[in-house]
Amino acid sequence: MTREQLAAMLYRYVGSPAVSGTVGDYSDADSISSWASDAMVWAVQEGLIAGMGENTLNPQGTATRTQVAAILQRFIENKMA
Repeated sequence: MTREQLAAMLYRYVGSPAVSGTVGDYSDADSISSWASDAMVWAVQEGLIAGMGENTLNPQGTATRTQVAAILQRFIENKMA
């Protein structure tokens, strides 16, 4: 599963809320798939997904077990707060 696929799954789970803004500050923002764009913006704004080294999001990269665990933990903490 890629990082953008995980973001899209969680974004859809919460009902695909409206988003505004971009993740254009990241150098690889243009590599986000069109179908995952809103989800990635939402995930970054919610603090679920953070940038990686060299100011990248790595949306096409495989989400490691550690990353999935961290993202899910943040998701649970945000939704239970």
